[in-house]
Amino acid sequence: MDKNLNHEKFMRKAIEQARKGETIGEVPIGCVIVRDGKIIARGYNRRKNDKNTLSHAELTAINKACKKTGDWRLEDCVLYVTLEPCQMCAGAIVQARIPLVVIGCKNEKAGCAGSILNLFNVEKFNHQVETIEGVLEEECSTMLTEFFKGLRQRLKTEKESQ
Repeated sequence: MDKNLNHEKFMRKAIEQARKGETIGEVPIGCVIVRDGKIIARGYNRRKNDKNTLSHAELTAINKACKKTGDWRLEDCVLYVTLEPCQMCAGAIVQARIPLVVIGCKNEKAGCAGSILNLFNVEKFNHQVETIEGVLEEECSTMLTEFFKGLRQRLKTEKESQ
């Protein structure tokens, strides 16, 4: 099978995770971690529900993958995420030694895989991360745009009804 088709297949699984988060009122960001062609961990944003800054999709998935593999090093894994990771998640990805991250869409306000900073390619770190960007980009971007559009409308309606 074409590697690009595999990337799309696994990004669709990350999008499914994002949609799970969206159903509970979270910003729709999803992540899956793949090893040997199989998903070993999944995650979606739960910050609002958990009331925890650390409850990002990537960190949830990394935690589950480490438990599944029995190791903190995820050197033979690929991480798929619908939105470019923030500084916290990018740092965790580097620390976990994940070699490849496949990104749906850029995060111009907080992305640390190239938009604001590129923590994946700091030469002084003992690990660098390869990235593939733009896999199902329009779908990932539209999902976020629609979420925030709806959120702004709900907040406006609530404010007007007070």
